[in-house]
Amino acid sequence: MTDAVPALSVVIVSRHRPAALMRAILGVCQQDHPQIELIVVADPAAAAQVTAAHPGAHALAFDQPNISAARNLGLDLAAAPVVAFLDDDAVPEPDWARRLATVFADPAVTQAGGFVRGPDGVRFQWQGIEVDHLGADHPLAVQGTTIRPGSATRAIKTQGTNCAFRAAALRAAGGFDPAYAFYLDEADVNLRLAAAGGLTAVVPRAVVHHGYAASPRRRADRAPLTLVDIGASMAVFLRRHAPAQAAPAALDRLRADQRARLVRMMVAGLIEPRDVGRLMATLEQGLAEGQGRRMPDLAPRPVPRRGLHPLPGTGPRPVQVFCGRGSAARAAEARARGAIVTVEGRGPPWQRPRVRFDDDGIWRATAGRWRDLPELPPGRRCGTNSPEGLA
Repeated sequence: MTDAVPALSVVIVSRHRPAALMRAILGVCQQDHPQIELIVVADPAAAAQVTAAHPGAHALAFDQPNISAARNLGLDLAAAPVVAFLDDDAVPEPDWARRLATVFADPAVTQAGGFVRGPDGVRFQWQGIEVDHLGADHPLAVQGTTIRPGSATRAIKTQGTNCAFRAAALRAAGGFDPAYAFYLDEADVNLRLAAAGGLTAVVPRAVVHHGYAASPRRRADRAPLTLVDIGASMAVFLRRHAPAQAAPAALDRLRADQRARLVRMMVAGLIEPRDVGRLMATLEQGLAEGQGRRMPDLAPRPVPRRGLHPLPGTGPRPVQVFCGRGSAARAAEARARGAIVTVEGRGPPWQRPRVRFDDDGIWRATAGRWRDLPELPPGRRCGTNSPEGLA
């Protein structure tokens, strides 16, 4: 690959969500970046499934509920100069890897993140945000690719399902802190790398679609089942980054924010009134656990002793968009030939736009009015061929 677009190691961490994981991998296999390797850290059954279905990927069996420890295993195996992280309930747009890797041609950039669309595939759930040393988020206006410095007290915050790091810098910083089993794990890295002098990039057109699959912590509708991990990670974060005198106010803010979130969910009918008190009790349980949790010294991570093994079949390819009668059959044929394919459909006039990536590897976009269809993959943005079937 040229210096303008470094090679990329993509790490996906998954635990007991094999269907979502296989769909995420299918999205990685459609990337137009020709030099990416795929590393999957998953429970043993899923790791075996990945090995059987995608022999060009690297699958590691790991079945502990600690996303930081799992990501470190992927980092230790990553051979590319840039390592990106993707959740198993997410799918990247076809140009995601290339756009995210490109900013690392600037040697001062040590971390980057892109935009994230929510479950409807249209509205953004994540754009530009900064985080401070108290764990508070601050809006960040972003117009085009934005690169800026940070500090130990404030830095651009990357989203775990769409972030990348210069591998050497992340290893030198000790990788991810396993004291964060879930939540604030990326924010901790963001502050540490910013404090070391690196620049952070926000790349709006490096887009991932995030589905919020169910987990032991939440339902598929985002209603929480427990707040233990949030409380524990915040306690660790404040011990790592905040002055002791500032911690009580930060904890009060966390409690207020979480209670307000639960009340909004109660009003929306997602949880019952009695759930508010029960879930707030789990937050306190987590805070107590985090206060006593061991925080290891973050020694530099090892450098892998192997060369890059690119995932077969990625790179530029035809891109086609279909609509109208017969579009399903034509799309399937184009997909079988290796093209990146979108099928556009029109619903009732009141139907809101929706975009999804299906298990057959085809993007599907629907809306009540053609002009409401967003400029999403692949035809209008990533296309190398003229779209077919458009009026």
